[in-house]
Amino acid sequence: MFTGIVTDVGTVRRVRSTERALAISIASRYRGLSVGESIAVDGACLTVVRAGKGSFTVEAVVTTRGRTNFGAFRAGRRVNLERALRAGDRMGGHLVSGHVDGVGTVVRRETQGDTLLLDIRAPAVVAEVSVPLGSIAVDGCSMTINTIPRRGVIQLAVIPHTRESTTLGGARVGTRVHLEADQVAKMVRQFTMAGGAGTPARRRAARRGRKRQARTQA
Repeated sequence: MFTGIVTDVGTVRRVRSTERALAISIASRYRGLSVGESIAVDGACLTVVRAGKGSFTVEAVVTTRGRTNFGAFRAGRRVNLERALRAGDRMGGHLVSGHVDGVGTVVRRETQGDTLLLDIRAPAVVAEVSVPLGSIAVDGCSMTINTIPRRGVIQLAVIPHTRESTTLGGARVGTRVHLEADQVAKMVRQFTMAGGAGTPARRRAARRGRKRQARTQA
């Protein structure tokens, strides 16, 4: 579990394919990393398989690569990093699982005063649960959705601190980013789609039950 508060920006040193996964070696300022611990790399929860002084290696399996941009990673790329949340830590952002829902694409970049506005085209699974002022994780950064300029597009208002301390300041039109929708919104959507209270499926079932009861009483 993470909060979307980036604590380091690392640099990809090497990307190579192994028999079991895509191994990504990253240079970072982290110290005391242990094999087996989780780190969010651009918002995706990955497991440390090798840890050394000033660097660590993680692996992205096929299912992870299928919903992320890791296949396009090359040496020299800068990535947002966050170590897993510890009990008692401050919740500066919002609850982030590190399970990327899909990849979005920046379709507009504009600066207004000291604020950077980024419009991002999001996949349907993300767009359908995104609302103005709701939370979203973008390349691992906890962000607030500024507005929904049009269907399927979300807008971020990136403040100077976030621009300087994460990779979002370097996003350009065409940049692809990892997106994780708000967990609460996803669960509510799943509950209603599965026939939760108040949904058409649940109401139909309730009506059938009342009809059976009426026939029995008659």
